[in-house]
Amino acid sequence: MNHLKKISLAVLFSGIISSFAMAGEARGAGATAVPGQVSSKSYLKECGACHLAFQPQLLPKRSWEKIMSTLDKHFGDSATLDEDTRSEILAYLITNSAETSSSKVSKKMLASIGKAQAPLRITETAYFKRKHREVQAGVFKRKSIGSPANCTACHPMAEKGNYDEHKVKIPK
Repeated sequence: MNHLKKISLAVLFSGIISSFAMAGEARGAGATAVPGQVSSKSYLKECGACHLAFQPQLLPKRSWEKIMSTLDKHFGDSATLDEDTRSEILAYLITNSAETSSSKVSKKMLASIGKAQAPLRITETAYFKRKHREVQAGVFKRKSIGSPANCTACHPMAEKGNYDEHKVKIPK
């Protein structure tokens, strides 16, 4: 086979392979493993001042709507915001909720929640409970952890949306 034919076949095959890859991405085959980092400055500032600004991809739209409509009674505290800030944060949370995400974690989290359920806590979901079933309740009560909601205590990359179980470091 001459040199020109070899080059032509190589170009043809690379084109075919590229089109299969692009078709796979268009069908959602390019799903990410993790939800990713929070990008809203208002959400990081207002919510992240008291706790981890949880990735919106970890709860469905209906949960975020419920959480943001009860900020005056936010887990025993008042977290009220002016209406413009509240609306901006709610829009960010809804736009990036579990239903809109291609991350595998988001899809699993959403699948673990009943269609009529609107959990207010990520820790209430079946997915969270399943992933933490081997962690004894006393571990979450350690002073160095405080509660199951303190993700960053054990997941050093939680702020970046990475909860990889192989990177977990449970503090004493």
